[in-house]
Parts: sequence; C-alpha cells; structure tokens
Amino acid sequence: MSIIIKPLVTEKMTAITDKAGNRFGFIVRPDANKLEIKSEIETLYNVTVVSVNTMKFAGKNKSRYTRAGIIKGRTNAYKKAIVTLKDGDTIDFYSNI
Repeated sequence: MSIIIKPLVTEKMTAITDKAGNRFGFIVRPDANKLEIKSEIETLYNVTVVSVNTMKFAGKNKSRYTRAGIIKGRTNAYKKAIVTLKDGDTIDFYSNI
C-alpha cells in the first residue's frame, strides 16, 4: 500500500514552494515515518530528498444546525509531510493535465 495519499496543493503550500523553491507538501499515512516517506518520494518522482518534516493533525468535532436537527460529525485526522529537495530538483504536479 502506498504511503503517500496525495500531494498538498493549497495557497499556503504554494507560497512556501515559491519562497523556498524546493519544498513540497504531501498528505501521508499517519503511521508512516520519515525514512519511508523519503524513499517513496525518491522512487515516485525521481528526485533527491534532503530532509522531511512531518506534522500530525488531530480530527475536529463539527456540528451543523439543520431543519432536521443537529448533525454531529468529525473531520479526519491526518499527517502532513513537508519535503525539501536537493537544489535543482523539482516536482511538477501539473505535467499530466
């Protein structure tokens, strides 16, 4: 099973990529460690990874007030990895569009 769930393409992550030039974000499985993330990125995108920073986010309780009553739920917990690549390497997420 793949460790990387999806690349993180948001306004905040795009600003980080534009500022640093070689940092990219990914949503990964919560049980993945930095070495597994590094090897997966290197094999998938044919780049050299210098460092991996990870962050865990807990799910939040949400509720909505509707005509039928209160609907309660919970958002998913996830893990985010910020990957720094070697100078000169880049990842193009939009190449197959």
